[in-house]
Amino acid sequence: MAISTAFCNTYKGDCLAGRARLITGQTGHRIALYTSTATLGATTGAYTATQEVTGTGYVAKGKLLVIPASIPNSGTGQSVAYADFDDTTWSTSTITANGALIFDELATTPTVDAALVTLAFGSDKTSSGGDFTVSYPAAATGTAIIRIG
Repeated sequence: MAISTAFCNTYKGDCLAGRARLITGQTGHRIALYTSTATLGATTGAYTATQEVTGTGYVAKGKLLVIPASIPNSGTGQSVAYADFDDTTWSTSTITANGALIFDELATTPTVDAALVTLAFGSDKTSSGGDFTVSYPAAATGTAIIRIG
């Protein structure tokens, strides 16, 4: 089993069908954390509780994401459109996670809780009664967490 960082096929289809919803003020996007025994990648279709982490300060389905005011960015003449999220923190938590799934919990058709992106942390990351933070890369055409180009 493994976790890879990938843009999920489900979300690619949602983009082409006009169902993608990544704009400032939009709600319903979440990040869930997973153990090293999870299998997550491009073929992940939707949120699953299988191998989701458990621990103090963590609840199933993770946390709601906040989309910054400057997103999405697809300015005229740009060859890459991108989206970003504010960093996500579980305060005073005891968690061990190896990766994450960003998904749309308001998606219903054709997939409930449709997957957007899977994230591999590269190894287990742990908090012990402190903050567990997922920090997203800089919001730019070559680095943003979600890029289409």
